[in-house]
Amino acid sequence: MKRISIALLLLSLVITSCNLPAAGPTDPKIATAAALTVQAAVNSANTMPVADPGDPDSAGTPTYSKPMASVGEVTNCRTGPGTNYERITQLIPNEIVVIIGFYPPNYWIVSSKAGPCWLSGLYATPAGSVASVPTVTAPPTPKGNAPQGISFQKWDILCDYATGAAQVTLRWSDKSETEAGYRVVRNGDIVAELPANSTVFNETITLLAGQSVEYSVIAFNEIGTTSSSVITLNC
Repeated sequence: MKRISIALLLLSLVITSCNLPAAGPTDPKIATAAALTVQAAVNSANTMPVADPGDPDSAGTPTYSKPMASVGEVTNCRTGPGTNYERITQLIPNEIVVIIGFYPPNYWIVSSKAGPCWLSGLYATPAGSVASVPTVTAPPTPKGNAPQGISFQKWDILCDYATGAAQVTLRWSDKSETEAGYRVVRNGDIVAELPANSTVFNETITLLAGQSVEYSVIAFNEIGTTSSSVITLNC
């Protein structure tokens, strides 16, 4: 507004000067200079960055929205661009994560609760100023093999019908020498992550009479995963 006021003042001076009694013809160079000064002031006012009225520190500084991403279904976020990279975490629907990098043609590097991870653009919806996100290079492709198969050796469930508590014990064979660890899955959800060479898992859950529960075990490393068969336990 200040620059526009200056421009209008200059313009009024030019107009006023034209109406004053002239002692002689107006110098064309002076008239041209005055007109250019007015035009420059108007142009400068029109191109000034717009400040955020709610932010006292943003005067004269353009504002940009932070690049973010979300997913529409449970989606793996990995150590690199592809399924041969280890999964770091899973993003859930409507969970918002900050985008910190881009890998062509279609991977976002995001900041998740478990740390930075790579999210496939096929399942992500980006928003905000994604054009400002830096392009990154991919980490080396993991070498080696996924863990070998898993087979259960024993499983037990001890049901307390009075309290509804059930004690579960799972045992499996450790056939692999390359696993980084094991994940225990109950009814489709990961409930525990165990170190390499683990062969037993115990927990107490709520399970009423007539109810059942399903378990499986997944061996994992940076190359991939191998899952056992699913077993069903009943009370």
